[in-house]
Amino acid sequence: MNFQDINDDDFEMIPMLSINENDFEIKTEDIPSYLPLLPLRNNVLFPGVIIPISVGRERSLKAINKAYKSNKLIGVLAQRDMQVEEPELNDLHKVGTIARILKILKMPDGAKTIIIQGAARFKLKDVSQNEPFLLGIIESMDETQNDEIDKQDSKAFMITMKEIASKIIDLSPHIPNESKIVLNNINKIKFLAHFIASNLNIEMDKKQELLEIEDIKSRVKKVIEYLNSELQILEIKVSIQDKARQDIDKQQRDYFLHQQMKSIQEELGGDSMGQEINRLKEKAITKKWSKDVQNSFNKELEKLQRINPASAEYGVVLNWLDLVVELPWEDFSQDNFDLKNAYSILNKDHYGIEKIKDRIIEYLAVLKLKGDLKSPILCFVGPPGVGKTSLGKSIARALGRQYVRMALGGVYDESEIRGHRKTYIGAMPGRIIQNIKKVNSSNPVFVLDEIDKVGADHRGDPSSALLEVLDPEQNNTFYDNYLELDYDLSKVMFIATANSLNTIPLALRDRMEIIYLDGYSIEEKVEIAKKHLINKQLEAHGLKKSQIQLPKQTLVKLIDDYTRESGVRELNRVIASIMRNIAKKIAMEEEYNVKILPEDIEAIIGKPKFNRDKYTSNLPVGVSIGLAWTSVGGEILFIETSLAKGNGKMTITGNLGNVMKESITAAHTWIKAHQEQLKIPMEAFKDWDLHLHLPEGATPKDGPSAGIAITTAMASNYTQRPIRPYLAMSGEITLRGTVLPVGGIKEKILAAKRSGIKEIILCKENEKDVLEINQEFLKGVKFLYVNNIEEVLDFALEKKKAQHAKVFKSGKKEKDK
Repeated sequence: MNFQDINDDDFEMIPMLSINENDFEIKTEDIPSYLPLLPLRNNVLFPGVIIPISVGRERSLKAINKAYKSNKLIGVLAQRDMQVEEPELNDLHKVGTIARILKILKMPDGAKTIIIQGAARFKLKDVSQNEPFLLGIIESMDETQNDEIDKQDSKAFMITMKEIASKIIDLSPHIPNESKIVLNNINKIKFLAHFIASNLNIEMDKKQELLEIEDIKSRVKKVIEYLNSELQILEIKVSIQDKARQDIDKQQRDYFLHQQMKSIQEELGGDSMGQEINRLKEKAITKKWSKDVQNSFNKELEKLQRINPASAEYGVVLNWLDLVVELPWEDFSQDNFDLKNAYSILNKDHYGIEKIKDRIIEYLAVLKLKGDLKSPILCFVGPPGVGKTSLGKSIARALGRQYVRMALGGVYDESEIRGHRKTYIGAMPGRIIQNIKKVNSSNPVFVLDEIDKVGADHRGDPSSALLEVLDPEQNNTFYDNYLELDYDLSKVMFIATANSLNTIPLALRDRMEIIYLDGYSIEEKVEIAKKHLINKQLEAHGLKKSQIQLPKQTLVKLIDDYTRESGVRELNRVIASIMRNIAKKIAMEEEYNVKILPEDIEAIIGKPKFNRDKYTSNLPVGVSIGLAWTSVGGEILFIETSLAKGNGKMTITGNLGNVMKESITAAHTWIKAHQEQLKIPMEAFKDWDLHLHLPEGATPKDGPSAGIAITTAMASNYTQRPIRPYLAMSGEITLRGTVLPVGGIKEKILAAKRSGIKEIILCKENEKDVLEINQEFLKGVKFLYVNNIEEVLDFALEKKKAQHAKVFKSGKKEKDK
């Protein structure tokens, strides 16, 4: 419905309705047969309704003037076609409304506006003249005969029309609420129907159809039908608007807030959305990447431009685009092919480890000749403190590449390697891609530190994710879950470090070139201390070389008496303790000796922690020294046996593993099988219990390498012959008495030398391992290489029995032979 309100300062307010509903009615006898005609383009006038009309056509103005000067009555008819400028008889509808001209208003532009009120319907029979205005021959349409509606029906119709009209007014924000007052003040059904029909939001043809209906009751029903239709449309419209409002309210709020923030940022000089996009485009121009990467970038950039900056997805897409433009897709650092310089750098940073240095120089040489070579996947295996990780940094410096270190110890989540799906909150790329981005180079030296300590649980298996990273045939298309694009890692030089290969999955181990780093000898440690550790600690403590001197013999004492390790970490800490003591004396202006001698050490850092001769001399019968390899280097291993009266039972203690227990059983069986050869009475096995123990019971021990040491300790106790002092041994034994080779030879030998061992028995096949060690480091140690246990016992056991030797035959005493 469209309710009209005429209000102008030039004239008094003209109501939409007559104050008295009978004022508009005109008697039939007062209706003339001829009336000037006023064609309307876009409206239909109903009896009783007041409307303003702007008049501009010449004939219409003349008709108004003629009518206003006579009886003020004019015939108002709707045009069939609004485009016709000068309508004739056939261009007009045949039914119209006789109107009374209430007022004529002259506009400033010369046009006129008239206020007219419908009085009665009429039928146009013909037009008697066309000029100077249309003069129609009309016939009154007497409604009195069709105006009879049952009083009860009339009341029901009026209530229905008013209720529906009121609902429409409530649902239409552009219709003033005062319109309800107008409706409530209408008491005649015919007038109410005309008033509502005039304001219905329907086509002109339908309004004309209402005007032409003869029966007022039918006219009222038609008006109610149109009202219901309009109400239904409005209700659906309001429902849709409510739903849409709920959906977009948050978006609008976020949008307005973002616009405010954008304005604030612009005032403060911050980046706007347009600046972000321009920044990304500028960076993308300089990137060297594949067509696939370019297409993915352009697609996401277009998506970013369509997203509301206030939405969560905007940040996700922007972060992804930032990562893509920051990655060094085909940017490689130039390798330094000066092999002599590279070798010099490696020698300067690390003492010894010639094998690894040669391997790096070989790689550089092939790369120099070929120009393109897939980087090797190296794995440095050795005890802590021998320089595995720092070696990676030296290699990067020698090659002229960027250096990356990624600690894998305690990593349980596969996403640490491959990244998260970017749809997750807080998603980020894996640490491989993150570090590549950080160094801005696609061919760095990438150290995977402590690869043997990678875990696995319900979150995934990182070691399985590393299979792709460390496979030269696959890592040229490494797929990160966040990046969702293939990245080429084939030019990256991966170096893994580990203390042990035992916990590294076989498939992962197979992809790497294993290089063992053995522990350092005393001589090597002295050189490392001179060239690296002392200078490092001088700088760390603010001291000068002239303020302290640590001669070789002092360093040897520190290594022997205060450290027991394969690497040099503890030695570094001991040297730091001395530096702190000297720094304190200098700061307090106390006198001290610049040259620190071995005899000064105890006063500075306390008594020695280790005694080399504690277990190596004057060992009792049944105690031998084995050699063990651990993840922290080599160690000497004491095997203790004791015999007590009993029934031949054997007890084993010392937190031993299954393999070592089997070695003990094999050794005991061999000795029983050769008791006559060894001159051991059978009563020793029947009437005496054997207890074998390995000290430091809290430490788990396992492996077959103590086989000959166990056999020797048992043989010593059963024969009551002591073992040669300062003797250690390592080797596996079989039931036939054959001695088999074992691993970790260098660490074991160095551990033996640290402990003051002078003689070592090894399997003949281990001789090649000993020859690989710098012979300068082996001074003072003699080696015996054997093939069977008889050779071991002949050398290890003294010829004479010990004093107070046990007697195994009851009532008889054996003489020493």
